[in-house]
Amino acid sequence: MTAWRNAVFVVFTVNGLGMAAWISRIPALRDQLDIPVSQVGILLFAISTGAILGLLISGHLVHAIGGAQTIRVTLLAFGLGLILTGVATTVLSNFLLALLGMAITGFAGAVCDVAMNVEGAGAERALGRNIMPWYHASWSLGTVAGAGIGSAAAFAGVPVLVHLGLMGVVLAVAAVVVPRWLPAHITEEEGQEPRPGFRERMAIWRDPRTLLIGLIVLGMAFTEGSANDWLALALIDAHDLENGTGALLFGVFAAAMTIGRIVGVPILDRFGRVPVLRASALTAAVGLAIVILVPIPALYVVGIVLWGLGASLGFPVGMSAAADDARTAAARVSAVATVGYFAFLVGPPLIGFAGELIGLLNALFIVLALIVLSAVMSPAAREPAPAPDDEPVDAS
Repeated sequence: MTAWRNAVFVVFTVNGLGMAAWISRIPALRDQLDIPVSQVGILLFAISTGAILGLLISGHLVHAIGGAQTIRVTLLAFGLGLILTGVATTVLSNFLLALLGMAITGFAGAVCDVAMNVEGAGAERALGRNIMPWYHASWSLGTVAGAGIGSAAAFAGVPVLVHLGLMGVVLAVAAVVVPRWLPAHITEEEGQEPRPGFRERMAIWRDPRTLLIGLIVLGMAFTEGSANDWLALALIDAHDLENGTGALLFGVFAAAMTIGRIVGVPILDRFGRVPVLRASALTAAVGLAIVILVPIPALYVVGIVLWGLGASLGFPVGMSAAADDARTAAARVSAVATVGYFAFLVGPPLIGFAGELIGLLNALFIVLALIVLSAVMSPAAREPAPAPDDEPVDAS
């Protein structure tokens, strides 16, 4: 069990590390390709398009070859995508090839995301307690480390090819080594309930529980993503802060998110998903309301902390709830993750357009409404009643 649990921690961390690698070098990608901001947007759209396509097939892929093999293949593809992007920018200065590299990176990262959440939920079931928020905290720590490495590389003038190439090698090594400690794909045996076919996996999308859990994740992903994209700028514009102060306040939010995921596990063990999701939504709503309505610096810092703490558990708890049924876990996690990622894609332009009309802080009332939606839908994440013979499995 320990080997399985720790291997999933490594996958989450490495996935976050790879994601932060390309994010941290976007300015250098723009400079080396000598492209305008509009074409940077196209590069980011390629990432998003690849991610959506990956999410749509991820459940079928995990079903077909298993979580461990999916993680192996996608981590390798993720690394190759980073290397291709580095070659395209530094050596060839080829925009179309960079576009392909970014699309591969988005596709592989998204499929790996679903597979690692399925494996994390499996380890969670075997252990018999909540640990998914810790996995997502390790992803957050991976992004922090990746951003730090990227920042250091940028300040030191390290070429994009060298930086992304080394990150690609790290992902490739992880692809070879880490899945060895994950359970092998289990095929059907006589007497076992058959695995779901294609039609049954697609029918997951018509299951009301899938959609309700998806709404929980949508609201909380929107809550997280809006802070990532707009918190610093909203406060700078509304309160005439320095750029560095805005970045520091975003760091406060990110730290609160990570702390919330670390301390959330024992709270989930004690109180269960539904009360914790309701309390998280209330905490996030109060924090966001303070940020929007209270112009006192000390208080909107408190609001940012509450916002981050409240937003921290929605996505990981939603993933756990989606994977309650091991037989359909891959399909349901894929569906719920797709709904959640929709928030990350639609959220930035929606808040941006609304911000043009009513101001960024006022536009965040949209997020407040979605937090309330998540709270209302929280009963859908209720833990299933344990079977009489349910016991934690020794998966070591």
